[in-house]
Amino acid sequence: MTRRLVLATRNAHKVTELRAILEQTGLDVELVGTDAYPDVPDVKETGVTFAENALLKARALADATGLPAVADDSGLCVDVLGGAPGIFSARWAGRHGDDAANLDLLLAQLADIDTPYRAAHFACAAALALPGGTSRVAEGRLRGTLRHTPAGSGGFGYDPILQPDGETRTCAELSPAEKNAISHRGQAFRALAPQIGELLG
Repeated sequence: MTRRLVLATRNAHKVTELRAILEQTGLDVELVGTDAYPDVPDVKETGVTFAENALLKARALADATGLPAVADDSGLCVDVLGGAPGIFSARWAGRHGDDAANLDLLLAQLADIDTPYRAAHFACAAALALPGGTSRVAEGRLRGTLRHTPAGSGGFGYDPILQPDGETRTCAELSPAEKNAISHRGQAFRALAPQIGELLG
């Protein structure tokens, strides 16, 4: 029997991306986003690490729906900025989820930084929570260099400016399959998948 798994996001891109990642691991689950449960309130991300925020969201969603829930918290960590924007990546420009404003602000802050010093990585913590309290976390990261100007129309967030190590293209220029194979989110959820399978039976 296929088990329903709820993903703590209203971002359709993330649901599609994670569905593809989990299908590759052979997990037999029906993944739906939080939109399937409109009465579930959004969770305040009060943690100070990606793992804490992912767990907060997964646990709250599992408790609210009575179903196994997964969540991730991810962001861009820029070396020369001491790891910022980090957990504030989605609201770096002030308003949550304004990708264009976040990107523009970050590029302005790094305008005088030469390419050799533009190292950064995407980080992701993926969490699974079952109703009643059992939980697991796995993490992944994708290292690269930040471009001076955006390139590519795929992906979302900071994808148009991170060029992964060993690549000539940005994350936004990769196909969804290419991105999932190397992405921080792909790494984290592939690491979490065996635990999802084990806990869901």
